[in-house]
Amino acid sequence: MIKSPPYLDLLPAENGEKVTRLFLRELLNILLAYINKSQNRSSKVLDFHYPHQLKEGREGFSLELPDQPENLEQLLVDCRDTLKYGVKTGHPRFFNQLSTGLDIIGLAGEWLTSTANTNMFTYEVAPVFILMEEVILKKMQTFIGWSEEEGDGIFSPGGTMSNLYSVLLARYHFFPHVKTEGMHALPRLALFTSAHSHYSIKKSAVTLGIGSENVFLVKCDERGKMIPAELEYSIQTAKGKGLFPFYVNTTAGTTVYGAFDPISDIADICENHGLWLHVDGAWGGGLLLSERHRTKLRGIERASSVTWNPHKMMCVPLQCSAILVRKKGLLQKCNQLSAEYLFQMDKHYDTSYDTGDKTIQCGRHVDVFKLWLMWKAKVVHSTHPSTKPSAAYAVMHLTFLIKAYSGVRATTVLRRLKGSVHVSKVAPKIKAKMMESGATMVGYQPLGDKVNFFRCVFSNPATQKADVDFLVDEIARLGSNLSHLKYEPNQGV
Repeated sequence: MIKSPPYLDLLPAENGEKVTRLFLRELLNILLAYINKSQNRSSKVLDFHYPHQLKEGREGFSLELPDQPENLEQLLVDCRDTLKYGVKTGHPRFFNQLSTGLDIIGLAGEWLTSTANTNMFTYEVAPVFILMEEVILKKMQTFIGWSEEEGDGIFSPGGTMSNLYSVLLARYHFFPHVKTEGMHALPRLALFTSAHSHYSIKKSAVTLGIGSENVFLVKCDERGKMIPAELEYSIQTAKGKGLFPFYVNTTAGTTVYGAFDPISDIADICENHGLWLHVDGAWGGGLLLSERHRTKLRGIERASSVTWNPHKMMCVPLQCSAILVRKKGLLQKCNQLSAEYLFQMDKHYDTSYDTGDKTIQCGRHVDVFKLWLMWKAKVVHSTHPSTKPSAAYAVMHLTFLIKAYSGVRATTVLRRLKGSVHVSKVAPKIKAKMMESGATMVGYQPLGDKVNFFRCVFSNPATQKADVDFLVDEIARLGSNLSHLKYEPNQGV
């Protein structure tokens, strides 16, 4: 172990290479131990503590900032404890979010990215990463089905921002003068999205001054797919109220049901009314890489824009999200402000590679390298079993899961509870006990007239059938003594 030298002994200090090497080697040991533990099914997914417990400090771990610099050994202890009290999202029994798993190639890419510590606004400071982004975006556009002459895009900080870009671009496409004159120069706009779509569409309308009341939530069928006839009705309703319809969002993989809207049918309606068609493929975009399942996104090539989050189904480390736009040059025209200290036009190289003026941001994190590295390592359409997507890629209602895996054990507890408890309380109570136990983790929520149910997400290639059996058994075990949850009238979920 190192002998606790102060941080001033690290590089760039003179003769600081040895201490730096020792410090980083110890840190690497901590990270490797954590990675190994995350893959060990006998280890917990989390060591849960309530907020007040972590704030009070646990076994020497303190969140408070000290008055004096601490030595490097203490910083290493802090790194170890930070991982100890966090959630192992790479654990095979972590089912809580759409982003799960821990890809080692992607992790290596993230480490290199942090080491390079550069900014994605100009070619002069990020030449290799800028060109990598161009290559990857073009490859993603090819899978969408756009021609070589079409296509543009940028990596953004998450699917919500990518969806925001889509609404921003659609508005500019129809009303370019909004950039200078603002919303007062526009008619009252209307946009449309399914009732099961991600809340970021409504948030985009709020952020851009369009207003949440002008977002029409289109009815879905029992599987969570937008009903095209209902979209047509909503458009006619908006026009009847004097609104200007301009944008339709379809979802390829909804957050709760994992539903895929019928893109082709919706594209026909958008074409008939002259509307911008966006596909939110944050979750399901990865299926474009699957010869078997890409048919779920049939018609995506007709979209004006697409959101695609490789950090979800493709298991790229967070964060990695792209907004892809069919009309080349629109991103630049919509967002360009030509800040002279960054985007000088008299540089000695092709300034079209200074992509920073395409974005809302100024500084932009390098999100492309880990994806580029993973793509090179795995190569889409490879026949090697380890490169195939997990067979369990899906978002499921618990009832679907029960049908597929060991249903008798899980349903026994529900039969016992039926009629004797407030059913909406069951999932939250089981989830609380599950987190305190720490052996697995799954999310829950209500939806419409459905009471709280478990939303199980399978996107970690390390997850096996035995892990799902374990989850079902754990739900049954933790729920076996909940008969005290009596129903109380007028009590919410």
